[in-house]
Amino acid sequence: MRYADWKEIYKDKITSADDALSRIRAGDKIFIGTGCAAPQLLINGLTSEKRDVADAEIYHLLTMGVAPYARDKFPDRYRFNSFFISDNVRDAVQEGLGDYTPIFLSDIPRLFEQGRTPLDVALIQTTPPNKDGMVSLGVSVDVVKSAAENARLVIAEINEKMPWTCGDSLIPADYIDYMVASDCELLTYDLVEMDDTIRRIGQNVASLIDDGSTIEVGIGAIPQAILEFLRDKKDLGIHTEMFTDQLMDLIEAGVINGSKKLVNKGRVVASFVMGTKKLYDYINDNPTIEMHPSEYVNDPFVISRQPKMCAINMALEVDLTGQVCADSLGHKFYSGIGGQLDFIRGAARSVGGKPIIAMKSTAMDEKVSRIVANLSQGAGVVTTRGDVHYVITEYGIADLHGKNIRERAISLIGLAHPKFRKGLLDEAKSLKYVYEDQIDLSAISSRYPDHYAHCQIIADGTEVTFRPINAADEESMRDMFYALSEKSVEMRFFQAVKSMPHARIMPLVSIDYEKDMAIVATIEDIAGEKIIGVGRYIRTSKDDKFAEVSFMVRDEWQNRGLGRAFLSSLIAIAKNVGIEGFVATVLPKNRLMMSVFRGCGYKLKVEKDEDIFELSFRFDGSV
Repeated sequence: MRYADWKEIYKDKITSADDALSRIRAGDKIFIGTGCAAPQLLINGLTSEKRDVADAEIYHLLTMGVAPYARDKFPDRYRFNSFFISDNVRDAVQEGLGDYTPIFLSDIPRLFEQGRTPLDVALIQTTPPNKDGMVSLGVSVDVVKSAAENARLVIAEINEKMPWTCGDSLIPADYIDYMVASDCELLTYDLVEMDDTIRRIGQNVASLIDDGSTIEVGIGAIPQAILEFLRDKKDLGIHTEMFTDQLMDLIEAGVINGSKKLVNKGRVVASFVMGTKKLYDYINDNPTIEMHPSEYVNDPFVISRQPKMCAINMALEVDLTGQVCADSLGHKFYSGIGGQLDFIRGAARSVGGKPIIAMKSTAMDEKVSRIVANLSQGAGVVTTRGDVHYVITEYGIADLHGKNIRERAISLIGLAHPKFRKGLLDEAKSLKYVYEDQIDLSAISSRYPDHYAHCQIIADGTEVTFRPINAADEESMRDMFYALSEKSVEMRFFQAVKSMPHARIMPLVSIDYEKDMAIVATIEDIAGEKIIGVGRYIRTSKDDKFAEVSFMVRDEWQNRGLGRAFLSSLIAIAKNVGIEGFVATVLPKNRLMMSVFRGCGYKLKVEKDEDIFELSFRFDGSV
């Protein structure tokens, strides 16, 4: 794509970095290119002793590499303003040496176009021009394209090693006023180390991503872990801000093909690339990888047009009402709003979309909980409690959308580290978020046993999800109870139970998993997850070798194989914890339950006691 004789054709524009930067005037507003395309020659040149500049303002998004202008030795020369705070300027922002502008990433180009943030100079890095007189912005298109199109003066570091990227990534070479030739290696971004906690979060997030989904992931250990667990998925698409090495690997493995996308079908869409040289070689002149500006990639309307859009973003804190802080640690600004809400809102309006917030449950070596009763003083809300849907930690998944404050608080406490749960519950009670008699979750097993969750095709051919019950299931279980016929209620409780108030149902959903177990069967309908049945066993103490087992199934789902599926799951769990057999109390007219036990595959002992049957069997096959 490059034109071999470009230096001859554009010789009048080619100059040294010092000469080009000498055109910067006092008071100029300067934009610096993004990410791994931050022009290092030009950035270093800004702080040269030759620069006679005063009171210039520098604007940038996330930049990699050096940021010498952020040091306190240049207070009279430069002040910078970040739309997103990266590692290289974080300390300076927190020390007051620079500014932070909170704004949606999708809105930044409009600031340049409308002149609300007028740009005098844009310092960018591009490929050499091609024979048509165009240059590619390479690995960073994002807001760079708008900056280059709206700045009074454009100075470009023309790098032979910049990959030529396809899509809406080109600008005319005539837009460039001064060209500085470069053959520097591009900045790279390497994968980070992950621990077991991060991998659990990645696994939890991946469990929500269905075949045919389009995904957006960001930077860091958690997004990296998520991608590790997508290798068994099919027909995924990509519409994301950042493109990384792992996405390349999933494309090569056939997991990502974009075949189910409705917009940019069969294409990967991103606005900037951060990775290794191998990745840069891969995207070079690769038509399946399309780079687009942020005003397109981050447009919630465009995002929403992708079916099953899964937007995965990070958080620093989430309070018990669902407010998400992602840009500050209290009063200290840490990162930025970025594209989080662009994608959260876009995914929320996608058919089958899933807006996801993922984070570790703790910070500072488990000294601080990221699940909090109230956000830290000074913390900003990036995703509102009205926008939040899924929140995920290493302890599980909470679906908060459409849930009341009590349900949210209970769900989020369950995602917190066990050592913080009692304190959070006490605070929730004092704030009147939950009932005063809410069971102390910290007294229950510390970890939700999500390893028992699985999908299964039941006898009638329906795929059903089976998972352990949790305290957040209270409302769903109440709904299921009131949907049961009088006959079904009598078969389960042996009497006419007319109501299921909080005090009665709470102990049924808040259980000690080390002693007892309850598994709910769920399906997805238009309202989200719906419980269609529950199977449970209970013991008097953890040392009991026998447990009493029971089932409850919605009427329309009875006689479809759920009972056998429940029994099979509960037997497997019971064996794992040392239980030797099950007992059950069954009314003689409960033929469905009798049928389930007769088909259990073990030697069944049946004893009649007045108007009930006592059924029992041992897992070792003895009577």
